[in-house]
Amino acid sequence: MADAARKRATYEDLLALPPNVKGEILDGVLYTQPKPRFRHVHGAASMQEQLGPPFRRGIGGPGGWWIATEPGIELPDSPEVSPDLAGWRRERMPDPPGDDPITVVPDWVCEIFSPSTRGYDQRVKQPFYAKYGVRWLWFIDPEAHVLLAYRLENGRWASIGTWGNDDRARIEPFDAIELDLSDLWLPVKG
Repeated sequence: MADAARKRATYEDLLALPPNVKGEILDGVLYTQPKPRFRHVHGAASMQEQLGPPFRRGIGGPGGWWIATEPGIELPDSPEVSPDLAGWRRERMPDPPGDDPITVVPDWVCEIFSPSTRGYDQRVKQPFYAKYGVRWLWFIDPEAHVLLAYRLENGRWASIGTWGNDDRARIEPFDAIELDLSDLWLPVKG
């Protein structure tokens, strides 16, 4: 998954990737993985659909957030960080940057596990997000039907809880609404 390059990876390295490969540069290292498959995309879309109206638009919830799917975030030595979902409180990022890269660390990140990203998300991205001060981190495992949520406390991830299957849950930082987790999972083929 990590390209063992001696030089620090650049944005041009990302542009050179084949179209069926997704890449990110974290702390100067280029990481690549296959483009996500339907199960992965379905989980992200479902979460976006549930959080967008109440938190981005204020419909049935408090508003006050920007929620984005696979945003291009630029951080020091990391010209392309692209979580599956990310959210910023509007008090920290009042206006989205439009076509320019986002340079504000997200308040919340959600990563969707797939067979090719599970280890990368936990071993590489989880400590990376802690290093930069992301406050909340969620992992969605569409295969196991599990959502794991963490809060950053003193530079370490503290578990908020684990939910799954057809749970309905209020989970920080979006605990103002109840999420329907059954919508995250594809129907089991019978």
